[in-house]
Amino acid sequence: MKKVLIISYFFPPRPTIGSQRAYKLAKYFPEFGWEPIVLTAKLQGNPPQNVRIIETEYKDIIKEMKSKLGFNKEIGIHEQMGIPVKSKNFNHPTLRSKIIKLFKEIIAFPDENKGWYEFAVKTASEFLFNEKVDVMISTSSPVTSHLIAKKLKQKYKIPWIADLRDLWTQNHFYNKFALIKNIEKRLELKTLSRADILVTVTNRFAESLKSLHKDKKVFCITNGYDTDDFQKIPTKLTNNFTITYTGELYNGKRAPYLLFEAVAQLLSENKINRDLIEIRFLGHEEDWLIDMVKKYKLEGIVNYYGFISRKEALEKQKESQLLLLLLDRNNKEEDVYPAKVFEYFGARRPIIAIGGDRGIIKDLLEITNAGKFASSTNILKNALLQYYQEFIESGAVKCDCNSNINNYSYYSIAKKYSEKLNELILN
Repeated sequence: MKKVLIISYFFPPRPTIGSQRAYKLAKYFPEFGWEPIVLTAKLQGNPPQNVRIIETEYKDIIKEMKSKLGFNKEIGIHEQMGIPVKSKNFNHPTLRSKIIKLFKEIIAFPDENKGWYEFAVKTASEFLFNEKVDVMISTSSPVTSHLIAKKLKQKYKIPWIADLRDLWTQNHFYNKFALIKNIEKRLELKTLSRADILVTVTNRFAESLKSLHKDKKVFCITNGYDTDDFQKIPTKLTNNFTITYTGELYNGKRAPYLLFEAVAQLLSENKINRDLIEIRFLGHEEDWLIDMVKKYKLEGIVNYYGFISRKEALEKQKESQLLLLLLDRNNKEEDVYPAKVFEYFGARRPIIAIGGDRGIIKDLLEITNAGKFASSTNILKNALLQYYQEFIESGAVKCDCNSNINNYSYYSIAKKYSEKLNELILN
């Protein structure tokens, strides 16, 4: 069987959506004639047993720097210095916050996981000295994985695919200082010039990469979902009209303003029963969200479940009447498929997507018939009311997704990816 080395900092049991792409590819590659070996930083807990994993040591440079400066390494510098991250104007960082941010960007260049580089290169070199692999895949973020792959490519001449789950300096949330960005753009060009193929997760991302890396072969292979994740989860739905969001809110970049406004209006118009609706947030609780709940008088309707395990999150998804997908409200994610949408596909529950006024998510939901995209309060109110009336009449909201959704299973994704691996070693 041909061998592929997957370089990925994020891997289960690390509880992030970024862990899933590398794991699911590794899980299904053997179906298509590829044996995966995963290179990752030391994991806490039990990793999957069905994948060969090489763990390395790791140095947390941010914690190390905090200790050297006399700070508690487990607590944020802003909090320890009593400095607010934002000014009273929500969108503007304070001056001292900007200084801390610049310092952090210099120390953690090009990313906070740079402390993995030396250990990963050393461990991978020892492995490759004794065992041959046919292809490497490095997946980001963090982009340190590509720096590791570049070094190994130079040393061992192994065909290399750079997999970008998010773009690098073209990232829609990239907000580093201009000088840092210019330096990092040169690093991106230099690093990825060594890759044989670039893969990313949307067609528009692929177009952006082609515009920057003009001589590169660039392909789109989306993220996906794994039906196995949901098979053992009971299918019983909640008794209430539950709307569930799982994941990060990115300090308000993804915010439920539209949902709160729509629900508040439906309540005031007596079109929905306050006792029957629950909006659930699974993830880190943020102060601005609590303030927003008070503003729209949704206390008792909006509930926070805090950080829970991925298994629990999948259970909450599958039992929900609706799943909430939040996008950047300033249209910065119009070209983005958040990995969360594919996980929602696996739960087979209807999706309500909000944020901005356009984007490829709208097209994806229409192609799969997996939910609705709402760009305004009125559109969202109508969609919610339609789902709510179905819930009142039948006790459940039905998921009407069509067969196109099967194209996004990780089995299908791994098949597409393995075809690229085969092409690479034949050329």
